Amino acid sequence: MEGTEKEHLRILLADDHPMLLEGLISILQSEEGFEVVGQAADGQEAIRLAEQLQPDVILMDFKMPGKSGVDATQEIIATSPHIGILILTMFDDDMSVFSAMRAGARGYLLKGARREEIVRAIRTVGDGEAIFSATIARKMMFYFDAMTKDMHRNALFPQLTEREKEILEWIAINLSNQEISQRLGLSLKTVRNNVSNILNKLQVADRTQAIIMAREAGLGNGSGA
Repeated sequence: MEGTEKEHLRILLADDHPMLLEGLISILQSEEGFEVVGQAADGQEAIRLAEQLQPDVILMDFKMPGKSGVDATQEIIATSPHIGILILTMFDDDMSVFSAMRAGARGYLLKGARREEIVRAIRTVGDGEAIFSATIARKMMFYFDAMTKDMHRNALFPQLTEREKEILEWIAINLSNQEISQRLGLSLKTVRNNVSNILNKLQVADRTQAIIMAREAGLGNGSGA
């Protein structure tokens, strides 16, 4: 019936490695529903072609000559937020992953990904959803878990400094001043001064009361600082 044919996903490739581009083109041309509409060899060209061609999905290399894939992603998303950008790269360090996410990329795959993974990722991003490889997904989980814990800690005991909050967490698991000194690489005198400040600010009489208050707030669950 007329109008039932699904439109192709229009894809722009941005990578400065000709052999990789050839491999991607071969994969995409053999898949039903994909159309490669352009190729860019650097970030600036990716920005220009994205504005000109308005693709559905961009496969973006992380590191390219001149403007990086992350910078290009940020500029493209700022003007064309409907374009789904999938980072395809060799870099899997935390800084690279999260800088890409902050720039607005909807997915992050390593260049060693299998053909099926790449195809599935493109379709997912083309549908407006986000996708990450298993390795990257684990990084994201650890990152957001740590961020949630930090937010929780920062909301607690606003009268304490960051150092005092850190020491209070160690107090909550019943570490001595000497042990805290060794853990944090601080002098024993510095730790004692901080503990004294903590007791004063929490308006408690002794260390035991500070431990009770900290544990009631959720600190001292065995995770450490």
